[in-house]
Amino acid sequence: MTTSRLALPAAATLVRLTGFALPLLFIAMWSSGYVVGKLAVPYAGPFTLLAIRFGLASLVLLAVALAARAPWPASRRQLGHLVVVGLLIQALQFSGLYTALKLGVSAGESALIVGTMPVLTALGAALMFGERLGAKQWLGMAGGVAGVVLVVWHKLGTGSADPGAYVAAVVALAGITLGTLYQKKFCAGMDLRSGGFVQLAVATLVALPLSLYLEGFDVRWTPQMVFASGWLAVVNSIGATSLLFLMMRKGEASKVASLFYLIPGVTALMAFVLLGETLTAMALAGFLATAGAVYLCTRAR
Repeated sequence: MTTSRLALPAAATLVRLTGFALPLLFIAMWSSGYVVGKLAVPYAGPFTLLAIRFGLASLVLLAVALAARAPWPASRRQLGHLVVVGLLIQALQFSGLYTALKLGVSAGESALIVGTMPVLTALGAALMFGERLGAKQWLGMAGGVAGVVLVVWHKLGTGSADPGAYVAAVVALAGITLGTLYQKKFCAGMDLRSGGFVQLAVATLVALPLSLYLEGFDVRWTPQMVFASGWLAVVNSIGATSLLFLMMRKGEASKVASLFYLIPGVTALMAFVLLGETLTAMALAGFLATAGAVYLCTRAR
């Protein structure tokens, strides 16, 4: 009896630590993709990089799923739901984002557009799942958007894009928002190994033809390119996305989505440390604002 009583607090502490560590790990992994992606861009076109990223990640997950004898979708309907999520979160989001960047939308403008995702997800979660946000959570949403503006302010207006390019950025926003909601509703119980393979294989089938047609699948295999390809495939496409799905399974869609407010700020910090990019006082203020916003959005109502 004494052992059981001692084990209960230890188990509760482990649950709390896991609940705290998963969001931090997700933010670090997702943010790293933007920094590592900059290392690869000089050596491959955006769609070629996506095709390599998705293709390599799908092969890794296929091997893991087969080795672990993971369960596969039991019906065509389940398979269809996985295909939709793969098209939205992987193919549509990143194809739209990379197209916007290629057509002249600045990184700051792209981050600001995609940074409104938590607000749209909260609205969608209220309609689809009956999730309700209190006044503090709505205040956090507004503060999150304001914080993102501060983080990317010095990059706004540096692009040279026409309206069509911004449409591509909005397409990326639609992909991550709709994909997150669709995943929560229809694929919450999927196996992360076999389900992840299906989604990434679908994304590969979208990115590969685009890379062949638009870029001729031109790659220079430098050590930086090899490292970036492996990192983007394993850490971002598998690790970060799996953590996103796992947190969606455990919590409310609006709370999980609010973590995306921190992505631009953490990316700016990583770029400052690893790439030597400028980090302004306004960006730091924006990072603090987004941290406070996430606290308000995720605290118990």
